[in-house]
Amino acid sequence: MSKQNNGVGKKKSSQSEVVKGKLEISRSGMGFVIVEGMDKDLIVKPNDFGKAFHGDTVKATWLNPQDKTKRPEGKINNVVERKQTDFIGTISIKDKWAFFIAGGNNPMPDFHINFDKLNGAKDGDRVVAKFLHWDKTDKKPEGEIIAVMTAENEGDMAMKEILVHAGFPLSFDADVLKAAAALSPTITREELKKRKDYRDILTFTIDPDDAKDFDDAISVRNLDNGNYEIGVHIADVSHFVTAGSVLDKAAYERATSVYLPDRVNPMLPEKISNELCSLRPNEDKYCFSTIFQITNRGEIKHKWIGRTVIHSDHRFTYEEAQKIIETQEGVHVKPILLLDNLAKQFRKERFDNGAINFTSQEVRFKLDDKGKPIGIVIKESKDANKLVEEFMLLANRTVAEYVSKIKVNKEPIPFSYRTHDDPDPEKLKPFIAFAKKCGYVFDDKNVNEIAASFNKLLADAKGKPEQHVLEQLGIRTMAKAKYTSENVGHYGLGFENYCHFTSPIRRYPDVIVHRVLQSIIDKNLLIDKAMEEKNKHCSNKERAAMEAERAGNKYKQVEYMQQFLGEEFEGIISGVSQFGFWVETIAHKCEGLVSVKDLSDYDDFRQDEANYALVGMRTGKQFRMGDHITIKVVSANLDKRQMDYEWVTEVIGKAKKVEKVNKVVKKKKSK
Repeated sequence: MSKQNNGVGKKKSSQSEVVKGKLEISRSGMGFVIVEGMDKDLIVKPNDFGKAFHGDTVKATWLNPQDKTKRPEGKINNVVERKQTDFIGTISIKDKWAFFIAGGNNPMPDFHINFDKLNGAKDGDRVVAKFLHWDKTDKKPEGEIIAVMTAENEGDMAMKEILVHAGFPLSFDADVLKAAAALSPTITREELKKRKDYRDILTFTIDPDDAKDFDDAISVRNLDNGNYEIGVHIADVSHFVTAGSVLDKAAYERATSVYLPDRVNPMLPEKISNELCSLRPNEDKYCFSTIFQITNRGEIKHKWIGRTVIHSDHRFTYEEAQKIIETQEGVHVKPILLLDNLAKQFRKERFDNGAINFTSQEVRFKLDDKGKPIGIVIKESKDANKLVEEFMLLANRTVAEYVSKIKVNKEPIPFSYRTHDDPDPEKLKPFIAFAKKCGYVFDDKNVNEIAASFNKLLADAKGKPEQHVLEQLGIRTMAKAKYTSENVGHYGLGFENYCHFTSPIRRYPDVIVHRVLQSIIDKNLLIDKAMEEKNKHCSNKERAAMEAERAGNKYKQVEYMQQFLGEEFEGIISGVSQFGFWVETIAHKCEGLVSVKDLSDYDDFRQDEANYALVGMRTGKQFRMGDHITIKVVSANLDKRQMDYEWVTEVIGKAKKVEKVNKVVKKKKSK
């Protein structure tokens, strides 16, 4: 067995070493290769970038590994993986040539654009360019213009910029769309022979009201022995997207769909995500399914995993299913109530076994026909949402448990587990100290006690002023979930085995899971030596998507709050740093910064990290996470996606109340 090298990927020689890492180019033009396992980044001069761009994963030669007194220096050899292939900038067109000049703070070489690849762009236009290639003989990268961005819709432009800067292509190449268009929806006799036929069993989907792709469905039927057969059916994307195909490469490159407030940037072409694989009502569809025989007490007596054909009989929205649960009336009321009852039993069992009951609110924007936010809706997870969640968790857990038992030469089969490590005791210490000051006892003797303490704390704090801050801080102390072949379990869910199986339309790891699972069923094991590299790629793209989604939401928040400049709102302090504190308005859930500079007339405020607070050196006035305060909206900058708030002091607040009272008194006297 070869030795591990902690991801550094070194090839040793007497004079130099080859390392693998991520290239970051500063505003000044100097490059740095960040290598896992190296204490210092590798400095790379601009002339030594080769064909690499900012953010690319590269292989570089470490030129001075023997000299420990100097900063590591290097030279890029080749690009392993591009961070992005779409870029935003301007087009410059002259008589005989055209060049694309990328925008942004990180220096980029200009792209040469052939005139037949301008796609209607004119000199000076703001455009989206796609990188095509940069061959050895080319002085400049070759590209093509794929979109012209007009100033008519700044919001559309901003969303595209967010996606591009996060490394997500805005469109699919022609060969990918052609491959998708060639796929047939026909259910063939040959394929039916390989699958269980579930088309005659009651099946339905439960999704958000604005969903277009339905990748999971649930079937229900009573068995003669008094138990229930519950099927969790997942769109069989891997049937259509075969390993190594152009569709597969495009899906892997993206690794996830990205959900912005006004659009979805899909992992797969619409023909697949919204048609072939979407489990739409009254259509026969290929699925990968987990079938359970369950008693009315929630005991699972039998499990089956395999490929099926289903027919969805009805499409429920979450709101429709919730109404049935609450009123106990409506179409398919008995199956819905049965599933709700079982889900509640599963949920209780999870928390009894160590799952942590973190709650969250989903903030959505009401948009007009041009994508501008005209309102904000706060959605909370209700019984209908939890019903679907519990059965998806059951399916994911069942598949991971099944795969974990498969061994090749006594070694686990390479797989994409979804893992969540135990909490770091050092990160927990400040949180435990803060919780204690709020009156909550926290037991950190072992991992099981930590989970139980979290749940008790969250239950005891519910409805109290400190609930919001304790939940936020609690989540921040947790390790980040990721995809990996090393099955360390999922601490937050309390599962020893867990993977993502239930959303292959929007997540590439689910496609990987389906393929490995089918190889086990076929007894033709898929041993993918590049599995861990794929897991890292998917984890990185997931983080990039989350950052893009946060940026998109922030943009819409700022756009929405522009109408309230100069107005005052009640808010909750949601974060504290040495340069100020953030406040989230109660009415809109929109976050802005109160700068410490704007507090200087009142006092000299310093950060108290242990108490998550800013403290005035003279007055002792504190601004602590979770505190309720009044703020005024003073700035909403769309370019920076930033809001600035001003603290409305108690003195000003009292003065305004007196002023209002005086006005009322004057009115009464005049009458």
